[in-house]
Amino acid sequence: MIAVVVLIAAFVGFTQVYTNILWYDQLGYLRVFVTQNIAVISLFIVSALVVAGLMFLSLWLAYRSRPKQNAAQTTDTMRKYQQALDPVRRIVMIAVPVIFGLFAASTIATQWQTVALFFNQEPFGQTDPQFNLDLSFYVFTLPFLRLLLGFLVTALLLAGVAGLLMHYVYGGIRLHERGIDSTRAARVQLGSIAAAFLALQAVNFWLDRYSTLTSNSGKWTGALYTDVEAVIPTKGILAIAALLVAILFVVAGFIGRWRLPLIGAAMLVVVAVVAGGLYPWAVQRFQVTPTEQALENEYIQRNINMTRQAYGLDNTEVTPYDATTQTEQGALREDTETTSNIRLLDPNVVSSAFAQLQQFRPYYQFPDMLNVDRYEIDGEVQDTVISTRELNPDQIDGWYNQAVVYTHGYGVVAAYGSQVQADGKPEFMQSGIPSTGEISDSYEPRIYFGEDSPQYSIVGGSEDDVPLELDRPQTNDDDAGDAKTTFAGNGGPGVGNWFNRLAYSIKFQSTDMLLSDAVRDESQILYDRNPRERVEKVAPYLTVDGNPYPAIVDDKVVWIVDAYTTATSYPYSTPSVLQDATQDTQTAQGAAATLPPERVNYIRNSVKATVNAYDGSVDLYAWDDQDPILKSWQKVFPETIKPYSEMSADLMAHVRYPEDMFKVQRELLNRYHVTNANSFYANDDVWSVPNDPTQQDRDVAQPPYYLSMRMPGEDKANFSLTTSFIPQQNETGNTRNVMYGYLSANADAGTGENGVKSEDYGKLRLLELPRSSVVPGPGQAQNVFNSDTDVSTELNLLRQGASEVINGNLLTLPAGGGMLYVQPVYVQSSGDAAYPTLRRVLVGFGENVGFAPTLEEALDEVFGGDSGATTANGAGVSEAEAREAQGDSAEGGASGNEQDGASASPSPSPSGSAPAPRSSSLQEALDNANTAMQEADQARRDGNWAEYGEAQERLQQAIDEALEQDGATG
Repeated sequence: MIAVVVLIAAFVGFTQVYTNILWYDQLGYLRVFVTQNIAVISLFIVSALVVAGLMFLSLWLAYRSRPKQNAAQTTDTMRKYQQALDPVRRIVMIAVPVIFGLFAASTIATQWQTVALFFNQEPFGQTDPQFNLDLSFYVFTLPFLRLLLGFLVTALLLAGVAGLLMHYVYGGIRLHERGIDSTRAARVQLGSIAAAFLALQAVNFWLDRYSTLTSNSGKWTGALYTDVEAVIPTKGILAIAALLVAILFVVAGFIGRWRLPLIGAAMLVVVAVVAGGLYPWAVQRFQVTPTEQALENEYIQRNINMTRQAYGLDNTEVTPYDATTQTEQGALREDTETTSNIRLLDPNVVSSAFAQLQQFRPYYQFPDMLNVDRYEIDGEVQDTVISTRELNPDQIDGWYNQAVVYTHGYGVVAAYGSQVQADGKPEFMQSGIPSTGEISDSYEPRIYFGEDSPQYSIVGGSEDDVPLELDRPQTNDDDAGDAKTTFAGNGGPGVGNWFNRLAYSIKFQSTDMLLSDAVRDESQILYDRNPRERVEKVAPYLTVDGNPYPAIVDDKVVWIVDAYTTATSYPYSTPSVLQDATQDTQTAQGAAATLPPERVNYIRNSVKATVNAYDGSVDLYAWDDQDPILKSWQKVFPETIKPYSEMSADLMAHVRYPEDMFKVQRELLNRYHVTNANSFYANDDVWSVPNDPTQQDRDVAQPPYYLSMRMPGEDKANFSLTTSFIPQQNETGNTRNVMYGYLSANADAGTGENGVKSEDYGKLRLLELPRSSVVPGPGQAQNVFNSDTDVSTELNLLRQGASEVINGNLLTLPAGGGMLYVQPVYVQSSGDAAYPTLRRVLVGFGENVGFAPTLEEALDEVFGGDSGATTANGAGVSEAEAREAQGDSAEGGASGNEQDGASASPSPSPSGSAPAPRSSSLQEALDNANTAMQEADQARRDGNWAEYGEAQERLQQAIDEALEQDGATG
């Protein structure tokens, strides 16, 4: 019975390995699986043999050299121990070392990456400022030596304890009233082990000298003054001393005199405490602390320089930007490329609009957060909000439907970012089923691999097989039924033969797969379909970005995935925890995956990966081909990463600067925008990434935004990733929320040529505002919007009939010589099928506010009636059509009572320039509406329902008048 259970367990384990082999082999990355597992298994076996071998050797030597004792010399206790051990001695001498060896090996085997990088390391070509060693020593060699040293110390300790116990049990060591007696063999063996242990400690002391360059024990990362002047010399002395004491132990083992080595060991401990602890403390306390800034200046500068290098910040272009808050007519005339590309479609808000307008069937869905990309339409590059229409597995019941019928999503849906329809709905450039549009009418629309695919699907078959998969719903009234299809790609391992089918039935614990006639001779099984998961499996040495995005490339839908190489031991570089550094609104809401809680102090976006949405094929491109860590991994896994020169021009045009990399960089720039050691020491210019003012929970960071814009000093607009900086916020929250900095990363890699990326891609540009800046930060700008009386009045009008007002993303743009804030405002009616539509645009510049149905009108309100800006066609809504559409979308829930306000009134202009004039009749109607609402609220609180009804009538009258005046003046 036990044998049967063991065989079944072994077969189940075998199927897990076998199915992995099939998966990697089908994808073309079998070498990765084999190399990784050979490395793990080899490391496991070698480390297990070393630990078990040393323990067995120690036990065997102790037993072989046991003294011959007569009955008088053996105590009753020892005799009992020997009698208990003798019958099982052989088993114990083998089993105990094996058990400890397996435990130790299981820990070491997880460090296979450290070992692989050591044996395949590439030089950095740059040396550290203290020891003048190539940085590869710290990144590759030092972690390996530390690992090896810790392993050998563990193995020696286990061997020493095992030998000591065996000698004690069999009389090699005897305890009595006068002291301890030991045989010469016991002394030699244990003395040699002690000597080897001390020799390893000597190596450990010597390596400690280099480890000071990655130490975080001081105020700044790296070897500081005390480390250089006290710790490093002391560690060298301790290493020599430990080596001398080790020699004394070897000699003592042969001559039997332990006084000298024991005194040496005691002195070593004393010296380690005094010289290794007290002396550095005294230097720090009495020499460094009184003149810390002067003594630490050199080492702080090292920390600044090396940290900026490690995170790719050293080439950041810094430009002073004396931003104004004063408005004047025509101020935006020079910013046409920026204002014509302002994105009014918020990818975090409009998902439900995409769903209601483009989902078509309940078994389809769109993600909560859409993506921002750009496409060339009619010769002009347009910012685009884009998503795939994927399956919703939660809406599909039954194994047959889940695994055989509903196998893939269908089509890409994309909308213009800077324009909407006249009623506020997204203006689609690619949509429908079948999928058509201005991007492509001939691409492969089927989405078999995506972020919301089923766990697995059985697809494929021969030409003679009846199609079983639902291809797409028929959307024309004259079509009889839904279209069927059969997967024709090479997307997964075959399950046509009985053995593969059995293996996968065990893997997924499905008897249906084993018994169903839907699994045919040429069937394939698709699984592990999330793009991030696929890249992580074929490149286990990379950290994958949390937000893959889809793109139509060369008439195929591909997922573009960014991946990073990281290190933890780059000298003098301040560490960062990836999970903490990349947290923002998107990760808090689950819209983007969080990075692991990995502590790193070096990062490069070294790889761009693509995952074909139809067949799941994965291509890895060496994006940063000069990264030494990537070069090292290419030696470990040759021919798995392609040069970026093999990327097509179309693919290159959709490569973006990665969000998670940018988040890590901006987190470091909070302090490391300061490049002078004296100023850095004073810590008087620390920044913060602003919290997202559009969220109720304002304790999460504002995410960076993709925008097409022209930075001051640039010749043309670029697709960029941007973020703002404000002063460091204290716990009370009373710190000024004003702009101190604005960071932009050029996110456009395309050049129109195959395999050629833009020289400006990845260029970081930082605008630094004066520290006396009064330019509002994002939080202050949102407060200005919220506190504006006229804006509040009109928002209340938009909320009539249980409608919900949703603030879109607050975009920040350097324009007009200052900072321009733009926020789309959406309205969503009540009802299950309601979705948000754009109704207004909020614009802020300094303390001036514009609030209007279109971007152009809102800008004109801010800039004295004529901003000079050129905006995109459709950058706003028609009031009449928006009201009508909003009423229709409520499905009767609110359409009867829902009303809209008119264009907003301006705020007073500090500059003295006159805002756009508003009709006095319209203003009077709005004031009346506001008064009526206040009176109605007061009557309701007083319980005077008669007066409340009269106030409601006056409110309705004022609303009707406002709408009439708005139509007349609009």
